Amino acid sequence: MTNLDRAPETGIRVIIIGTGFAGLTAAIECHRKGHSVLVLESFTELKVLGDVISFGPNSVRIFHGWPGMQERLDPICHETNEIQIRTWEGELILNQSWKEKERSWGRNYNGHRGQIHQVVFDYAVEIGIDIRLGHRVVDYFETETKAGVVANRQTFIGDVVLAADGVRSKGRTIVLGYEDKPKASGYAVYRAWFDVGKMAEDPDFDFLFEKQDDLCIWIGQDIHFIAATPKSGKEFSWVCTHKDDGDVEESWSANAPLSDARKNLEGWDPVIHKILDLTPDPVIDWKLVYRDPLPTWISPKRRIALIGDAAHPFLPTSIQGASQSMEDGVTIAVCLRKAGKDGVQEALRVFEALRYERVKGSQKTGETTRDRWHKADWDEVRKNPRSMELQREEWILNFDAEDYAEESYSETLTSLGKQESAVTFADIPKSVDVSVLA
Repeated sequence: MTNLDRAPETGIRVIIIGTGFAGLTAAIECHRKGHSVLVLESFTELKVLGDVISFGPNSVRIFHGWPGMQERLDPICHETNEIQIRTWEGELILNQSWKEKERSWGRNYNGHRGQIHQVVFDYAVEIGIDIRLGHRVVDYFETETKAGVVANRQTFIGDVVLAADGVRSKGRTIVLGYEDKPKASGYAVYRAWFDVGKMAEDPDFDFLFEKQDDLCIWIGQDIHFIAATPKSGKEFSWVCTHKDDGDVEESWSANAPLSDARKNLEGWDPVIHKILDLTPDPVIDWKLVYRDPLPTWISPKRRIALIGDAAHPFLPTSIQGASQSMEDGVTIAVCLRKAGKDGVQEALRVFEALRYERVKGSQKTGETTRDRWHKADWDEVRKNPRSMELQREEWILNFDAEDYAEESYSETLTSLGKQESAVTFADIPKSVDVSVLA
C-alpha cells in the first residue's frame, strides 16, 4: 500500500467525473487533503493508448509530491533538454537547449501517454480512492447545498462535483446554461509510436539518435512534424499537426491510412518519408477541438466546477495541457480544505479566480507558437533563428500550484468579497503583455 500522508477528514464529499490527468490529480489531491472522493468514468476498462505526452516542472513537482511516484515514473519517462528546428526541406535552423536555464525550476517528464496514465490510475486505486468504471454520466444537477450526477440510472450526490470529462463534458451545459457543442479547430494531428528496430542503424537517422530523448521539429506552411527517440532511443514517436476540415461531431479520434500523412508531407525532407516508410499503418488522426473561452468554469449555484480540458482545452504547441489540468486538481483540493464543508461555494469562486488568468495566458503560448511556425518567413528567420524557439516561460514552468493556492487563498477571497465579479491573478509578471490574453 502506498503511504500517502492524509490530512484530517473534512467531511466534504467530492464527486469527480473522468479519469484523465485532471480527474486523477483532483482525486489524489482531494483525498490527500482529507476529502471523501468518488470518481466515475464512462470507459469500462483502462486501455494503454496514445503516444508522447509532456509534463513541465510545474506538474512534475506534483508527481514528486506523491510518495513512491517518482520511482514509478522515472523508468518510463525521459527529460527533453534540446530540440532541433528545421525547415520543411530539412535545413537546420537552430538547436534550442533549455537545460541550463531551467535546471533550478525542476525536471520535465516526457513519455507514453497511456503508460504514464496507467501508473497514475493504479496509484489512485492503491491509496483507496473509489473509482467506478463503466459509469457514463447523462446529467448534472445542483441545489444551494448539494450537487450530483445521474449515471447508469443511479443518482450520486455530494457537496461538490468536478467535471473532468474532457472537451465534450456534459457539465459545460449546466455551467453555461445552454448546450455548447465542440467545433473543429481547422487542425488535426497524425500520431505514431513504435519500436525502433533497425532504424538506429541507418546513418540517415544519426542526427535523431545522437542525442537520445530530444526532439526534432520540421516546420512548413500550416504544418509541422515532430520526431522523438524516447526511452534512450529504443522507441520512436512522431506527431504531425496539419490542416483538417473533419467533422468533430462524428469523431475527434480515428485511424487514418498512412497515405494521408504522406499526401500532407509531399515534397518534405526525404528523412521524413523514410520515417513514414517504417511507421506501422494506420496511424491515429486526432482532431484538435476548438472551444470558445468560457466566461466562467463554475455553475450558477457554485457547486459544480469544470476542470482540465472540460474547462480549457490546450493546443499541443503549448506543451501545457496536462500540466495545467494537474494544477487545477491541486488548486481545487486546497481551496476546499481552506473553505471547509460550509464554504464549498466560496472555495469554487476562489479556485476560479486563482486559475483563470494563469490558464488563459498559458493557452495563448500554444496559439502564438503555432502561428509563428506556420507563417514563418524563412528569409527573415535565417536573420534571427531564435525567433523560432519554443516558448519556455518561467512564470508558467517555475510554479508551485499548491503553495500558490495556500498563500493566496485568503487575499483572493477578500478581493472577491470587495468586487463580486472580479477574476484576479497576480502571478503573470509585468513583462507579459496581458492585453493579448483578452
